[in-house]
Amino acid sequence: MKNQLCLSIVFLVCICFLNSASGQDTTKQVKNYKNTVRLNLTNPLIFGDRSIVLGYERVLPNHESFSVNFGQATLPKLINIINTDSLEIDLTNKTKNKGFNISIDYRYYLKKENKYDAPHGIFIAPYLSYATMRRENTWTLNTSSFHGDVTSDFKFTVASVGAEMGYQFIFWKRVTLEIIFIGPGLASYNLKTKFDTTLDQEDEEALFQKINDFLSEKIPGYSLVIDDSEFTRTGSTNTTTLGFRYVVHAGYRF
Repeated sequence: MKNQLCLSIVFLVCICFLNSASGQDTTKQVKNYKNTVRLNLTNPLIFGDRSIVLGYERVLPNHESFSVNFGQATLPKLINIINTDSLEIDLTNKTKNKGFNISIDYRYYLKKENKYDAPHGIFIAPYLSYATMRRENTWTLNTSSFHGDVTSDFKFTVASVGAEMGYQFIFWKRVTLEIIFIGPGLASYNLKTKFDTTLDQEDEEALFQKINDFLSEKIPGYSLVIDDSEFTRTGSTNTTTLGFRYVVHAGYRF
């Protein structure tokens, strides 16, 4: 109770101070910050904390802006896969993980819909995006015909082009929160896994199925764009289809 009272007093003092400061200089012109640096909050939630993508947005005349995002892209961490009576799989600590993500867009902030200047408000934009993720793993595999370590080379690539709509909030003049909530487009997906040892077809398909099931749980929309039957049979698939983009960014203006 005492801590809550102290926090309440501090909060009230801060509010009074802010109101006093704003009342003392009502004629001062608000500075128009044209640059924003930001962090992608969506990728770490989906692909893990090593998937860090930073961005930069520059406000242009006529309620327009240009933005670019670049960073590290990684596949979800593969945990030990559930074993069955006929197939026992265990992931060892021998793992190499790499990849990158880059995207650009050119934004039009809708002047008639927004009461604030760019980049505050609703926007539409064409976008380009490319991401590639590669993971090398060592598995301990035990079947009726094989027992030992198997090394896999797993690669997932997505290239997309489309249009997006989003809204950018601005708090305390400098802090931004951006949500891209509509992003339809055309996307090319390529998924491929190779093993460095000879397994019979039945064991390979069982292992591909395990990997496919795991990724379909971890990556939103995976089963909608990946041909499951092709991947579980050959370990690879290539699909061009309708895609989507959904991103949340937090940023700082300067």
